[in-house]
Amino acid sequence: MMVAKLNSRRNWREAGTRLVRVAALWVACVLLALSMGRMARSQDTPLNQVHVGDRPGTAPATGAPAGAEAPAQTGKDALRLHPGSFIRMNVDLVLIPVTVTDPLNRLVTGLEPEDFQVFENGSAQKISSFASEDSPVSIGIIIDLSGSMSSKLIRARESILQFARTANPEDEFFVIGFNDRPELIEEFTNSVEDLQARLATVRASHRTALLDAIYYGVAKMKDARHERKALLIVSDGGDNRSRYTEGEVRSKVRESDVQMYAMGIFDPYAATPEERMGPMLLDSLTEESGGRLFRVDDVDELSDIAEKISTELRNQYMIGYKPSDVARDGKWRKVKVKVNPPPGLPPLTVYARTGYYAPLQ
Repeated sequence: MMVAKLNSRRNWREAGTRLVRVAALWVACVLLALSMGRMARSQDTPLNQVHVGDRPGTAPATGAPAGAEAPAQTGKDALRLHPGSFIRMNVDLVLIPVTVTDPLNRLVTGLEPEDFQVFENGSAQKISSFASEDSPVSIGIIIDLSGSMSSKLIRARESILQFARTANPEDEFFVIGFNDRPELIEEFTNSVEDLQARLATVRASHRTALLDAIYYGVAKMKDARHERKALLIVSDGGDNRSRYTEGEVRSKVRESDVQMYAMGIFDPYAATPEERMGPMLLDSLTEESGGRLFRVDDVDELSDIAEKISTELRNQYMIGYKPSDVARDGKWRKVKVKVNPPPGLPPLTVYARTGYYAPLQ
């Protein structure tokens, strides 16, 4: 009888031990799951910390320009903009910034809505809004700091400062410098003194990651305060270092609402294919965005050209229309803006975006 009681007690103790072990194992699993969830969340990169970084399988870039480190990104797709943001568009209205020049490349102001025609996928559209006031712009300045810019850097700095001095007082600027990789040199500011202080610290060396810098500049515009956005690129050559391809950058520009201007200090005797392709690359990208390329034959002209671009941004027409095609299919729609010169004026040239992606919903 005593033996039976002892066995019964032993069995109860063993059962209790097993229950304790099972409970402990369950608690450990729960804690492990919670810990893994926290780790996964901590590894997500917020969209406001994106940057063109090295792609998987590429060696880290060296010799970056002096200045603040740009935030890291989790991959090239972290910077993708949602289709429909190219040309600012709400439910009913497409807005297009337009520049008009005469045969002598002088700005033409004072035109009226009836002087313009807008076509979407070849179909005429009715202009429903029209303005030509000087509204503030968020501007990204992208400066080439590769080795070939060493002798041109002083003039390039002066041109950027002249551009800022002649801008709308409410404009804001950020600066990206690039050689082997792009770096954020100055955050958004409207202080010319801040720009001057930061630009004084940069030096020129190494190679040219132009496409990466453009990609980063467009992505950086998500932090902009103003609806109007533009990039100003100062470079002397083609790309020979970027991780992003021309197609990827072109898609990025198409999906954005950023106008691109460039001051190209090109060498007429360029030795490499990349340098020879530099003018064509910048010309096509700026034209597609509604901006344009200014070729610089003499570095002493940089400041004058920079002031001209600043003046152009302050004298654009903003044309709005309600698309006759109301489908939300996310497809690319070609846009063509034409101007019919009033009597007495010569043929005029129009600079405007070439299209936009329709919204998806």
